[in-house]
Amino acid sequence: MTPHCRMFRAFIVFGSLLSVTTVALAETAEPLKFPNAQYEPVEWANLDGWASDDHAAAFATFLDSCRALEGKRRPSQEMMEITAGLREVCARAQGVVPLDENGARKFFEDNFRPIQLSKLGETDGFLTGYYEPIIDGSRVPTGEFTAPLYRRPPNLVASGWRKLGDSFPSKGTKVGRRVGRRKIVPYYTRAEIENGALDGWHLEICYLHSPIDVLFAQIQGSARIRLEDGSILRVNYDSYNGWPYTPVGRVLIDRGLMTKDEVSMQRIRDWMEANPDQAKEIEQENKSYVFFTITNLSNEDEAVGGEGVPLVPGRSIAIDRALHVYGTPFFIQADLPIANEKTATKFRRLVVAQDTGSAIVGTARADIYFGAGDEAARIAGRIKNPGRFVMLLPRTLDPVEAGRSMPLPLVRPKATEVAEPDSSTASVPNGAAPAAEDVPLPEERPAVATAPPMALAPAIGPTDAPSVEPPAVLKPKKRRKQ
Repeated sequence: MTPHCRMFRAFIVFGSLLSVTTVALAETAEPLKFPNAQYEPVEWANLDGWASDDHAAAFATFLDSCRALEGKRRPSQEMMEITAGLREVCARAQGVVPLDENGARKFFEDNFRPIQLSKLGETDGFLTGYYEPIIDGSRVPTGEFTAPLYRRPPNLVASGWRKLGDSFPSKGTKVGRRVGRRKIVPYYTRAEIENGALDGWHLEICYLHSPIDVLFAQIQGSARIRLEDGSILRVNYDSYNGWPYTPVGRVLIDRGLMTKDEVSMQRIRDWMEANPDQAKEIEQENKSYVFFTITNLSNEDEAVGGEGVPLVPGRSIAIDRALHVYGTPFFIQADLPIANEKTATKFRRLVVAQDTGSAIVGTARADIYFGAGDEAARIAGRIKNPGRFVMLLPRTLDPVEAGRSMPLPLVRPKATEVAEPDSSTASVPNGAAPAAEDVPLPEERPAVATAPPMALAPAIGPTDAPSVEPPAVLKPKKRRKQ
């Protein structure tokens, strides 16, 4: 770590939201701030695995985000600085295409400053994995397929969100049912929906085997539905009912049905299928419910993330959208059970934030996309590991440079020492206040003779009271018309 980095750590302030400014990036006065988090600038040479990564593949993924970033309108206030910085980098990236491996690596090193992110008091973040499941289904209900997959209901609203269009807020906004013109009440819970709250609304996209299949499609945020005629129906996340997400694995642990080490996506599914009666009660503990939309993707296309670009297996991650900007690159260092549950595979890879999810909360928190199908499901289901998060911050927001430009506090003046005067030689100068013992006391106040008590007048009864004329009431003068 350089001396500047060590000096910078001394005055980073934590615990507040991203600073907001409307001045030019070059005039940024303070380093960025993240809530309940700490960050530390690091050197490229100190990133284990950085030199051996496939930077050309990461650069291609970053370019996809750049194209999406161009189409975005005004970013939110909290994200304005980082979004503006990324746009500047994207403009340079599109001007140097194509790049080979060495050129891509140099591009990232020249345009970004790596900073390690973590929760306050911790060193690592937390990683999970997700995938796109392939699920059997039917367009109509049958004896085999009975669990509906719903599209967004027309009575689902978000407070302050006038034009939802194709985008619906995933967090940070009150979501519910509108009652009257202004009042919004909580939307139906998972239990209420599964018990028929939306029956008769004709919102069914298709039907799956069971609510367990529906739950796992909702957890992943997208699915490929293999219909009875062999065709594939692609569905993607559209909206949710506003209730917070409760992990089923946590419920199983709290009830003593599994230990923390036993929990994985596959084991949860196996337990639920073996215990259907208990499974219904447990999965309804998660009141959150996701609604889908049909996409026009082909069977060869990857799922589309929240940023609106196709996800890249092993390169795309889902992040907390309230804290991070789509298109931000991260370098992840972790040992993950990719090959099997017992073998730790070194995962040292440059990834890009291209998706989000209601369960992804925190500055150093990410969900890694592993693709579609059974193998991707097995890998993603095993991931629940700590990892080192290194965020690539645009150079225009370099916290070390911002720290150098921060003014230092003024030097505290030294207190002037006053020597005690010698009582034997000290004299009072002209005009100086005399000592307390030299001040003459005031003369005593002369005594005042006490007057004899006055005789009280006889009391006046009600009948003896003199009549008093009431004061005349003055009438206001009328104002003369002009």
